[in-house]
Parts: sequence; C-alpha cells; structure tokens
Amino acid sequence: MKFSFSSLVKQGLSDHRGWGEQWRDPAPQPSYDVIIIGAGGHGLGTAYYLAKKYKVGRIAVLEKGWLGGGNTGRNTTIIRSNYLWEASEGIYNHALNLWKDLSSELNYNVMYSPRGVLSLSHTIHDVQVSKRHVHANRLAGIDNEWLEPNQIAEFCPQINLSPKLRYPVLGGALQRRGGTARHDAVAWGYARAADALGVDIIQNCEVTGITRDNNGQVSGVETTRGAIKAGKIGVVAAGHTSVVMAMAGVRMPLESYPLQALVSEPIKPAFPCVVMSSTIHAYMSQSDKGELVIGAGTDQYVSYSQTGGLYIDSHTLEAICELFPIFRRMRMLRNWGGIVDVTADRSPIIGTTPVPGLFVNCGWGTGGFKATPGSADVFAATIANGEPHPIAAPFRLDRFRTGNLIDEGAAAAVAH
Repeated sequence: MKFSFSSLVKQGLSDHRGWGEQWRDPAPQPSYDVIIIGAGGHGLGTAYYLAKKYKVGRIAVLEKGWLGGGNTGRNTTIIRSNYLWEASEGIYNHALNLWKDLSSELNYNVMYSPRGVLSLSHTIHDVQVSKRHVHANRLAGIDNEWLEPNQIAEFCPQINLSPKLRYPVLGGALQRRGGTARHDAVAWGYARAADALGVDIIQNCEVTGITRDNNGQVSGVETTRGAIKAGKIGVVAAGHTSVVMAMAGVRMPLESYPLQALVSEPIKPAFPCVVMSSTIHAYMSQSDKGELVIGAGTDQYVSYSQTGGLYIDSHTLEAICELFPIFRRMRMLRNWGGIVDVTADRSPIIGTTPVPGLFVNCGWGTGGFKATPGSADVFAATIANGEPHPIAAPFRLDRFRTGNLIDEGAAAAVAH
C-alpha cells in the first residue's frame, strides 16, 4: 500500500487504523529523493526544475511558515542583470533571459514588466563607475546604455534634474530589459507548476534537525511534523541559512540583516520605470496596484527582525522627496524588513558542501529576487548532477578558503 506524505501528516505520522481493523504497525516514514528546505521563489523554482527539466521523481519542499511568506513576499520586485563581474553577469543574465518567458513556462502570469531600470549618477566618481559598467556589460552582450540628463528628462520626466539638488543628477545607466515582476505571483506560479508535476509542498513544517548515516551522508530531516528520509537535501532558506546548515555541522560565512522597504497609498499610473540611486541609497517603482514601492538599505546591526530601524526609512524618504518632489504629499501605508543573508563579497553561495548529499543556495543579500529563475535552474542542475552547474561554479562555498572572491558589493555599491 502506498502512503503519500500528506496522508501521513494528517495521521500525525503515527499508527493508523483501517476500517474494522486492529492497530497495525506504525506508518512507514516518508522518503524522498530530494528535499528542498524553504518554499520561497528559489526553493519552489528549484523543485520545479528538478521535476520538469531533470526528471527527479520524489521531491518535497518543506516550509516552516507559509508558501512565499519569507523574503519572496518582502522584496521590491526589481529585475536587472547589469552587474560588473563576469560571474554575476552570467547568473543574472541567465535569470533575465528566463524571466521574459516565465509566464508562458509556468502558465501563470508573473506580471514581468520590462519597463527599464535606470541607475542614477550624482558625482564624477558615479559617472566613471557607471560608464565602466555600461562598457563591461556591452562587451558581455548585455544591454546597458548611458543617458545624459536631457535624455533622462525624456525617459523619466518625474525626476528632479535641478543643479541645486544636494546630489544633482549627472546622468544614468539604463537597462531597458530590466523591470519588475509580481513577487507572490512568482511563488504561486512555481508552486502550482511543481505541484502539477507531483512535488509535495508541505507548509507549517519546520526542520529541526538534519540526520546523517554512518558514512556522513545526509539521510533525512527531523521536523515538527515528524521525521522524513531523503537522499539529497537542498537548503534555500533565505535569512536563516546559517541556522539550518548548523544542524548538519556546517558553519556558513554569512551575516543576516534586516533590509528595509515601504509602500505608499495607491495612485493612478504616474511612474514609468524603476529608478535607483546608490549615492543617496533610494530606489522606487510603481506596482500594478498603484503603490509606489520604495526600497531602502540594510540595518547597521545583524538581526533576524522583520521590522528594522525606522531611521533607515526616514533617510530614504528624505532622498525620495528631494529626487521626486511630485510625490512629496504621498502617504506611506506600511513598511517592513526582509532578512537577507550577506557574504563577505556580497555574492551568493551556490553548490555542494563538505557534507555528502547536502547542497546550499544562499547569500544573495539584496539581489535574490531578480535571480530567482536563473538561481533555481542552476541549483536544480547542481543537485541533480551532484556537481556545480557551469554558471554556478564561481559561487562555490570553498572560494572563501581560496580567496577567489567575487567582490560585487564594491563594484555595484548597492546591489538591489
């Protein structure tokens, strides 16, 4: 008799009684080929590609809360690929190429909108750095272009281009393929598609331990809903990766910070693109519901808080009001903080670990949402094949031992 995990959960993973039967032996412990820990966009996407592209049979996604309730539901939905270093260009451009057809792939509208991402320059140094990015991207075949202030006025007339600004706008780099997508739609799209392929998505199921056999190979997990066997485990638990990996005795080079964001009351369409500024550390777009989605920075202190410090929002709103005086009288509806894992080089970790059968995808910092489909695809390939996908290879965990770092944080200033 075949037992599905969902039926076993309903029975409390314990003994059960058939009609007119006496108590039987305990129900068999559920077993999967692959368990993914974390039901955010990356985790659900990984499960989808494992089932669809790599034909892995038995897959479960475990989530301690609800589907898409972590960082996937707490980001500012920006998508772009105009990073500087080749490794970053590879993973983010792979993701951007997948974004454009993702709604068709999943048969679910993720609301991808290539409205353009404009990164402003306010100082001579900003201009030099931005032009360097433009040239590097174009050499790599990635679209990016430099706009002078008069061209910015035509592309986004809401920007204050007065030379009297504290930080006057001297130009900007525009990636026209960049834009936004609907974050919860991405999670639900991957979830529905994975479910249709037979993936078990188990919510309210917190992992409390990772078990290993006598050879050190992972053998399963302990959860708040019982033990589950597994041949391989992929950890994609943004904000709490260090906690989960410690269960297997693996110490991660990560720090966790609250990343601030807030939204305004909804208004009619008034803002045509995404505008980012590294110097004043503020960025903004308008959602399909009409809210102005405003991103701020990370707190100065490590924390698992999902609120963060109000001083971050205050600083950001001052910058937004100066840059976009048209929106000065807008009222803010809510603010929040998402917990981001940050590495020393501000670049992700994707790949194998010292524990056989244990794989990890983490450390995206502020760049996780935009990488979702590309990250999920290469992580699925890594798990299926037992070795890093070529695009993921530069992001191996052991680069922190060898010193082969990808210092995207210094290159991008703000990596949203």
